[in-house]
Amino acid sequence: MTELRESVRRLVVVGASLAATHAVQEARRLGFEGSIAVIGDEPHPPYDRPPLSKQFLTDTDVPEPEPLLNVDALDVKLMTSTVATGLDGRERRVHTSAGDVPYDVLLIATGSEPRQLGLGDGLEGVTTLRTAGESLAIRSRLEPGARVVVVGAGFIGGEVASSARARGADVTLVEALPLPLDAAVGSLVAERLAMLHRQYGVDLRTRTTVRSIDGGDAVEKVTLSDGSVLDVDLVIVGIGVEPSTAWLRGAGVSINNGVSCTPYLESTVPDVYAAGDVARWINPWNGRSTRLEHWTATGEQAEVAVRNALGTERTECSIVPYFWSDWYGHRLQMLGEPADEVELTVAGGATDPFLAQYRYDGQLVGGFSLDQTGPLMKRRRAIAARASWEDVLNGTERTPSP
Repeated sequence: MTELRESVRRLVVVGASLAATHAVQEARRLGFEGSIAVIGDEPHPPYDRPPLSKQFLTDTDVPEPEPLLNVDALDVKLMTSTVATGLDGRERRVHTSAGDVPYDVLLIATGSEPRQLGLGDGLEGVTTLRTAGESLAIRSRLEPGARVVVVGAGFIGGEVASSARARGADVTLVEALPLPLDAAVGSLVAERLAMLHRQYGVDLRTRTTVRSIDGGDAVEKVTLSDGSVLDVDLVIVGIGVEPSTAWLRGAGVSINNGVSCTPYLESTVPDVYAAGDVARWINPWNGRSTRLEHWTATGEQAEVAVRNALGTERTECSIVPYFWSDWYGHRLQMLGEPADEVELTVAGGATDPFLAQYRYDGQLVGGFSLDQTGPLMKRRRAIAARASWEDVLNGTERTPSP
């Protein structure tokens, strides 16, 4: 069992999120008996966000997301509908809309906020998708024949397009880049994903942007950069996110597209840590400054951060990136990171299973699969070790020398 710091009696987590859930659970697992407070700006207790763009949109019988955190069993003070407005690292207090909250150690887990398109503001039927409330509003409008425009063909855009098609909506997917997810998976894989969208009846418009979104009280038309004008009932904007750090201005916390952290996930303010979408840290796996927006990374980071915050010994947070998505009944998964050199094993058509393996400097650094979970996971250890590409292909993989 980890030896805990005797001086720490108050753990505060800002952000009622998946990271908060893992942090609280890990603290109690370690034997921490002090007070724990979780501060969240939504009215809900922590819940899972990935289903909001998938099952939650298609299953109309689910009234609201399942809560993740059992506050009674874990003896947690949950402050919902409470906005963090500032941080005093010297006095160790979080300023909130409900008053100051003192802490001994603090975990920043405020996540991220959707980027705004800056068009169609105030029109009913124009929305982003980040919260349960936004997901419910979208779900109420998805029906057979609904005319839906999804702006941004990233993972959220792909999931929303898939869910809308499952509900019988007509979907136009607008992407400024030449291919969907080009930067995240590489052009060879991105070409396959473009084919997948079109195979399921999505009107995918690449190299295209939105010029205007118009209507009276509600959205009616979208004008695209290719000159086309679309009649629409719903516009969902998914053009990426920004880490939620505005409340930390003037607190002495270094911000660089996220809270800048050491490999231990500690910020520039003593005893203030970060985890999840909001954290940018030096990832020992690849030695680079990294910010991940993935479900698995969030949980791992929160647990490492809490162990480092509460314990007398510290460990680095080394993470092999992993994410998954579900489009049109197919499972998309990625391990590691993309690279320019890639081997793509394709079975045939757009919806057939395939496995891509990425090579960098003679090492296997990543893999992407469509409905090929087994073959991809067999590469997990090799990718984590950045094993020799040739050894992997020959079945004689070994860990590269340090």
